Amino acid sequence: MKTQWSKEQAQAWYQQQGWLCGFNYLPSTAVNWTDIWQEESFDAPTIERELGWAAEAGYNTLRINLPFIVWEHDRDGLMTRIDQFLSIAERHGFSTMLTLMDDCGFSGDEPYLGPQKPPVPGKHNSQAAASPGRDKVCDRNCWPQIERYIRDVVRQFREDKRVLLWDLYNEPGNRGIFATGTEEVLYDEKLETCAHELMQLAFQWVREEDPSQPLTVCAWRLPEEVEGETFYQHPLDQTALELSDVVSYHAYTNTGRMTAIIQQLQELGRPIFCTEWLARHVGGTIEEQLPLMYMAKVAPYQWGLVRGKTQTWLPWPVVMKESTDYCRLWFHDVFEENGIPFSRNEIALLRKLRNIAPKAQG
Repeated sequence: MKTQWSKEQAQAWYQQQGWLCGFNYLPSTAVNWTDIWQEESFDAPTIERELGWAAEAGYNTLRINLPFIVWEHDRDGLMTRIDQFLSIAERHGFSTMLTLMDDCGFSGDEPYLGPQKPPVPGKHNSQAAASPGRDKVCDRNCWPQIERYIRDVVRQFREDKRVLLWDLYNEPGNRGIFATGTEEVLYDEKLETCAHELMQLAFQWVREEDPSQPLTVCAWRLPEEVEGETFYQHPLDQTALELSDVVSYHAYTNTGRMTAIIQQLQELGRPIFCTEWLARHVGGTIEEQLPLMYMAKVAPYQWGLVRGKTQTWLPWPVVMKESTDYCRLWFHDVFEENGIPFSRNEIALLRKLRNIAPKAQG
């Protein structure tokens, strides 16, 4: 196709999918995405077991990030493991959204190979590793190698029916550092400028590879809540919404605000994917927001599946300071490490919606 999908083409493709309901996936044994994709720590038995629980609950799609640093070091091995992962996911009834780049290096470290640091006790997502990492994003001399990586992965899987969607860049420009307790988005002018340009190039590179799957980059910056607000006004978010074949966004927020966000994004006339949500402490609950997204024909991908090394069942630091119930109430995730749900009511609701949802065609 080599150009942006029309609204009509995107909606026709979306109609074929049935109702997509998924999650962002890291196995409970991995502390970040470098961890899952390296040869020595790729944990197929855990992936098999955990995706089995998710399939039984009624999920049918997932989103997962890929690591540039592993591709540089072990290209053939990474491709083999991606293929293996897609096969496990497909066997359990999942389509997979692959994310190629990510600026969320909340550990404060640049990506590195080998054994990853253990989680910092009590810290949400303490070892999150970016891809390719701020240093490379901000060094245009590295961009030809990033281009080779992006083209190579897309070329390998551009006709693969197991791949639902290409998410080119997760939260471009995000410099929040959860691990150090500064949960706000830090303003990093150089990163934002470079990420904006790199995102636009990524759309160009991937379109030239002509994949059969649609492309997206999320709008993710939600400012402090004000009356009558419009959402995602940052230039990076605006560009992402303009270039994407299907709209995607992140919203860890209360249900009233989630409703307003969906109504605003519906005006764009494209399929809508909420590729990160679920923050129980701030009112982003499955009981309220899953039915909302079902009725609005939004494809939801909550953060997390099984409680594990990312420690995302713990709230963000700012929430933990204000909350007295963070031990009782999980922030993200839906299963304990043994497969028991955090809330049986949440899983029952998901199964109920799945039973009445339209099925994929073809």
